[in-house]
Amino acid sequence: MSIFPYIYYMIASFKITSSDNEIAIYAGMVTSAFAFAEFSSGVVWGRLSDKVGRKPVLIGGLAGTGLSMIIFGFAPNLPVALVGRALGGLLNGNIGVLQTTVAEMITVKEHQPRAYSIMPFVWCLGSILGPALGGALAQPCLNYPSVFPRGTIFDRFPFLLPNLICAVILACGVTIGILFLEETHQEVKDRRDFGLEAGKWLVRLCRRETVRLPIVDKGADGSGDEAHPLLRDELPPGYRTTDGSPRMPSSRALSPTKAEADARRKPRGVQKAFTKQVILNIIGYGLLAHSISFDQLMPVFLSEGVSHVPASLPFKFVGGFAMPTKVIGVMMSIQGVYSMIATIFFFPIAVQRFGTLATFRFVVMSWPVLYFLVPYLVFLPEHLQYGGIFFCLMWKITAQVLAFPAMTILITNSAPSMMVLGLINGVAASIASLARAFGPTLSGIIHAWGLEMGYAGLAWWASGLICIFAAVESLWMTETAGRMDITDVVDEEAPLEEAFLDPLAIDAAINAATKPDKSKVGHDIPPAS
Repeated sequence: MSIFPYIYYMIASFKITSSDNEIAIYAGMVTSAFAFAEFSSGVVWGRLSDKVGRKPVLIGGLAGTGLSMIIFGFAPNLPVALVGRALGGLLNGNIGVLQTTVAEMITVKEHQPRAYSIMPFVWCLGSILGPALGGALAQPCLNYPSVFPRGTIFDRFPFLLPNLICAVILACGVTIGILFLEETHQEVKDRRDFGLEAGKWLVRLCRRETVRLPIVDKGADGSGDEAHPLLRDELPPGYRTTDGSPRMPSSRALSPTKAEADARRKPRGVQKAFTKQVILNIIGYGLLAHSISFDQLMPVFLSEGVSHVPASLPFKFVGGFAMPTKVIGVMMSIQGVYSMIATIFFFPIAVQRFGTLATFRFVVMSWPVLYFLVPYLVFLPEHLQYGGIFFCLMWKITAQVLAFPAMTILITNSAPSMMVLGLINGVAASIASLARAFGPTLSGIIHAWGLEMGYAGLAWWASGLICIFAAVESLWMTETAGRMDITDVVDEEAPLEEAFLDPLAIDAAINAATKPDKSKVGHDIPPAS
């Protein structure tokens, strides 16, 4: 996101062309290189996370992104810039793996809406801060000559500074991940983690320096034993592995022992992982990438000149609003702030009230109407045009913040086993990356073609057809019972020893033995068959 404000000027600085149209094409190539590379590696990273764990892949993705940004900042020509962006896509498979990590952390189904609204919130925050950072720090010798004089490295590489700052931020993320991120994969979460141990040691060290506890005299009045609970609570709750998602009495959740046993018994084959519902959900997730076409078409539509050619309704007309870039930028910023608010507040309420699948269906069925209406905003009276534009922008953002987390929950709950969830999310992320790579290019071509024929809404209506297909496809989706919908499942094929080794069974037996009315011999022995 941070390259968008200066990518045009960066391509122009390579001096490979002086045509604005060709510069726009090369800029599209640079921005699409990341998505194409991410498409080719998403499945690999998802599969790798199923084998080695989520934490190494997440940290490696951050490190790979930092490396690619340094290469991109030092790029002296277009090929190096393309390599830098492509390398970032190849080494960063964090989207699918991160969704898998969140799914493994949430053990109570009622907490899913709130948990899955955090990632879009952070994404919206990055979409606001990233472009602001890139636009403010690019070409520092030109914008801040007193701080960055000519003849320095930032004069030779004028787009290095924003990439260096982003790389430093990513390095901080890698450090925090190594020290404090806990592994969530069931089969490797018990493996010794030296980074996590170092993080806990640093926390204890800081707490000793900032908090001085009084020394308790064991011989005073017998209160010395109360020093032991303080030692047990030395670490804050965020770093205790036992303080995960709480288990409410009304929640339907598996016990950890049963969940791990079920996960290990379920097959992990690739063919068995992709059930009918998983495939339908992945297709639906890929179709949601049409929203990036909206993001591309809307600024173009707002900046196009006002047409004085008479319209031939209902379909043949051209024209835009001739808005300056400053006004469009303010609109996009307001849109970003609203998306953060809608993500945190609207999505959890909608899912808890209507359900995940019903929320998703409502959104995808409303999208075709939005795409059909947007081109007709030019016919509104001038004093109503800004209100109509903001109404459509808020409509789009609300639909987006409801649809993407809902689809992520549907994919998670449809997975036949948590052991293949990384692979499933990797495939879904790859499909979405491919759609994001092709979507803007195709919509731009269709839009240019439509303008030549006098149909300014052609690209909008083409995107609306994709939304109609997504709405029809959603009718075949079902909200399958996930890992948190199973209660009191008895596995008849499980070894007999599991019942005797189950701590819950042992506690129940002890309680039953201590009650007087349950002490009769043979009382609980079933009759012989």
